[in-house]
Amino acid sequence: MQTGRRHFFVSSAALALGAALPTILSAQQPADATYERLPRPLPKEEAGKVAVLEFFSYGCNHCNDFHPIISRWAARQPAHVVFRRIPVAWNTTWASLARLYYALEVNGELAKLDSKVFDALHQQRLKLYTDKAILDWYAKQGGNSEKFSEIMKSFTVMSKVNQGEKLRQSAQVESVPAIVVDGAYQMLGANYEELLQNTDKLIAQIKGQ
Repeated sequence: MQTGRRHFFVSSAALALGAALPTILSAQQPADATYERLPRPLPKEEAGKVAVLEFFSYGCNHCNDFHPIISRWAARQPAHVVFRRIPVAWNTTWASLARLYYALEVNGELAKLDSKVFDALHQQRLKLYTDKAILDWYAKQGGNSEKFSEIMKSFTVMSKVNQGEKLRQSAQVESVPAIVVDGAYQMLGANYEELLQNTDKLIAQIKGQ
């Protein structure tokens, strides 16, 4: 967890889950700073596009709060903006949740069950921290838990988790939710709305170059 930053309030329960805090204005940055340059840019996603990566975890209390806000934001983006989510896996609990995310993606169920995972963890207080707990929950959503277990353990899913973690490490993301634009800028903001306003401004600048 980063130090020297002003952070949103986080409950002791969230800390117990290993929840990190959202990236907001660094004490070392000018008061009007809207982003920090990454020490080493990430590979470009698509030529002619502006990539926006959200690093998050289902287990993060702040990511749960941010999810509906950034979902609405992503839905109204133009074609030249490519939005992608990267579930972080910096502990065993969140690694399991990252596998859950990618398994839902691979199985074509992400749109259907994405928000329900957040609700299960943060509204229903279900402890989806093990494969058994995840599969029991998945079966209650009407899915085939045996098939889903195979997907969660598959080479495809494990590769996605590893690739996502390499991206997180390269971007030096130490708190979530975090927004990285065009592989080179980690966005700052005093709150979620400002974070996305700053993201919009930077996208416009990049597109206008």
